[in-house]
Amino acid sequence: MSAEIRPAQTSDIDALAALEKIAFKTDRLSRASFRRLLSSPTASLLVAGAHGSVAGYCAVLYRAGSARARLYSLAVSPASGGGLGRVLLSVCEDAARARGCRAVRLEVRQDNPRAIALYERNGYRPIGTWLGYYADGMNALRYEKTLDASLPTAKRDDELRWEPPRRE
Repeated sequence: MSAEIRPAQTSDIDALAALEKIAFKTDRLSRASFRRLLSSPTASLLVAGAHGSVAGYCAVLYRAGSARARLYSLAVSPASGGGLGRVLLSVCEDAARARGCRAVRLEVRQDNPRAIALYERNGYRPIGTWLGYYADGMNALRYEKTLDASLPTAKRDDELRWEPPRRE
């Protein structure tokens, strides 16, 4: 199955909320939060899905007058088979470039080594820590990546498709 990366739609909200429950133990986005992101002119909500399913998403926030975007949330279904997080991260960066942003910032739970490794492998550098940031008191590590506006990550429409690894 291949998944297309596309803007989220209202019809995706139930699937997005279900993915939140699978991906995060705390600090989940609510259905109302997803609705606000969908209607906000200062947000991009992108999903990876096929045939009505949602295998992953990323939410990017923008602020007027700022050259930095914020990766607000990125979630991938454990059943996706791998590689989708990297694709969504690239699409997030392209969305930020399209808005004229020169950098992307994010926060990640200090106890999430898989996400930290994804961000570091893709050029994000640590810029600080927010103590007790999450509802359960966990610290957030802050990261930033400078974007080269002349180099979009996904260069062709076919790179916006994702194929899970084949299982043997």
